[in-house]
Amino acid sequence: MNDRAALAAGLPEEAVLGERDGTYLRQAIALADKARARGNRPFGALIVGADGTVLAEAWNATGETGDCTAHAETSAVRLASPAHSREALADATLYSSAEPCVMCAGAIFWANIGRVVYGIDAVRLRVFRGERADQRDAELSCRDVFGSSPHPIDCVGPALIEESSASHGGAWKI
Repeated sequence: MNDRAALAAGLPEEAVLGERDGTYLRQAIALADKARARGNRPFGALIVGADGTVLAEAWNATGETGDCTAHAETSAVRLASPAHSREALADATLYSSAEPCVMCAGAIFWANIGRVVYGIDAVRLRVFRGERADQRDAELSCRDVFGSSPHPIDCVGPALIEESSASHGGAWKI
């Protein structure tokens, strides 16, 4: 699918990232590959402070733990929030290999994280996996959750779509 076809299909346009964001998003994608190698669905996330310090990193562990809430983003928030102030997290960026689901977006919201950068978006991921349109009826974007926040949450994505889709067994071509 090319850019014109993707836009005509209602898919979000790919964001262009700077070097710093690209570096950290690629680290999140590497964590997704680690999740896949461990028998989980391939999702990874890391939280990076304003000074570039990695505050937490995690991969999806639902398969190996049996915990349906062990998504990468939620697990990273669980690691970071007791160890860092809400003020520090407000200045942090969460990098995720894929668009955060509603549960993870809620965790990001409650942790006071101020910025999110993600790889493949939820719509492309579902199309890429061959899921039917009726399976997406209850879908909410992470932007819907972030939009209800009393504090601003800057959201950048989708980005590095081809790279972030590779963890799922191939590459989404736009």
